[in-house]
Amino acid sequence: MRSDLLCFSSASLRLCGSKKLSMIRFERVSMAYPGGKEVLHDLHFVVPKGSLTVLTGPSGAGKSTLLKLIAALERPIGGSIEVNGQDITILPRGALPFLRRSLGLIFQEKKLLYDRSVYANVLLPLSISGEPPSDAVKRVRAALDKVGLLGREKENPHTLSGGEQQRLAIARAIVNRPGILLADEPTAGLDAAYTGEIVALLASFQRAGVTVLVTTHDEAPFADVETRRLALDKGRLV
Repeated sequence: MRSDLLCFSSASLRLCGSKKLSMIRFERVSMAYPGGKEVLHDLHFVVPKGSLTVLTGPSGAGKSTLLKLIAALERPIGGSIEVNGQDITILPRGALPFLRRSLGLIFQEKKLLYDRSVYANVLLPLSISGEPPSDAVKRVRAALDKVGLLGREKENPHTLSGGEQQRLAIARAIVNRPGILLADEPTAGLDAAYTGEIVALLASFQRAGVTVLVTTHDEAPFADVETRRLALDKGRLV
């Protein structure tokens, strides 16, 4: 496959979009959970290719839900969401795993596997996608090198500090070389030094051409980084 193409594939579907146009677009998107409480209301915005966008807002504003919609972990009740020019709200269920392989996901809870080594944690996405073992080894080591954990492959995540665990989560998110990186509160609970390291890492991915969307309740760590800003309050853009 050409390196400048991003494809979502299934037995019945093959969707390709140019990474040169990689972006996220929300058109009048609303979201509600069972019981009728609306979490997001009539959102309309664009995240251009290659940008570092910081989405701010207080706890409960709907930031995490918004990222879940982009990864199709949740479905909106109205509107359309485009990823790389494709409306993902109408993708068949069988195509969703291929969509998610084009995304790097950094969860607030990290979701590390503490019964496996650092190396095995980063290898997992490549194992799922069927990457040839020889290529997988190179990519795992490259991802660990990027986040400063090369040489600690055999350790257990329990032995890492909070900041190092977050860097491990980032390595796992980038090992598939995604065009879009979604990070949910990646600096939450970290001290100033580790926070600075994580922000610098995210900015380095953006400079390399990755589209980065970060949620945070505190935008101060990003003050010295060139970003686009979006703000949510009670499910609405403000």
